[in-house]
Amino acid sequence: MADRRLTPARSDLAAAHLRGQVEAAHFVEGTAVSVIWGRVSLRSAPSDGAAQDSELLRGETVTVYERRNGWAWVQAQTDSYVGYVREAALGPSTAADVHVVLPLTPLLAAPDVKAPLRDLLPLNALVKAGTRTGDFIETDGGFVSARALAPRAQVAPDFVAVAEQFLGVPYVWGGKTFQGMDCSGLIQTAFQAAGIAAPRDTDMMEQDLGQAVLGAKLKRGDLVFWKGHVGVMRDAETLLHANAFHMLVAAEPLTEAVERIDKPVTTIKRIEG
Repeated sequence: MADRRLTPARSDLAAAHLRGQVEAAHFVEGTAVSVIWGRVSLRSAPSDGAAQDSELLRGETVTVYERRNGWAWVQAQTDSYVGYVREAALGPSTAADVHVVLPLTPLLAAPDVKAPLRDLLPLNALVKAGTRTGDFIETDGGFVSARALAPRAQVAPDFVAVAEQFLGVPYVWGGKTFQGMDCSGLIQTAFQAAGIAAPRDTDMMEQDLGQAVLGAKLKRGDLVFWKGHVGVMRDAETLLHANAFHMLVAAEPLTEAVERIDKPVTTIKRIEG
């Protein structure tokens, strides 16, 4: 059975490339567009009251399969996740050439720190860079500090250091920005900044990422998995994870986390290279 999280198929509508693989009343070719808000919730249903499964970031490409009543049913290009977003958050595809390297940076109406705030751009958001004016770069949506941007090909050398920048950020289910993140959102965000492709959810990560080293001496960067939860080791003893006990991204001794979490560690994965 296809994973609904990654398969743009419903009983009434499905992506054209799935014809012959799934049953649906209608099949449609999707249309590629870009996210134009700093962040937007990807929800399980077309309603603000529906669960947030993930978030999409500015500049991210998505394929739209349906637009109805202010909502769009989409699939994200970054991790193939499927869900519903506010249609107003989408715009024409853009040729983004730089990405945000700070956890969160303001998008301003003018190249001036006193200019009105248009939006907040999270780490990994993508924009099209234009003319530089002083310390600011004009983008396709406003002005951003030049120190907050880097070419898309430039990646962080240490994904754990990226994750450490989010210490104290609130725990938010489905979140993957400085405004709130969940356990897998923290890992995916840090990996993306380091140029490492990672799926969205914990079970997918446990299956797809790294090599199992359960029983080996732990080191910085090892991923520790429980059923439905993941964290990353800062060193041989300390776990960094977004969790619902602290309700934020916290660092604590792994032994304390293991004792508190009422289920066994299932796998430890190591990312080499």
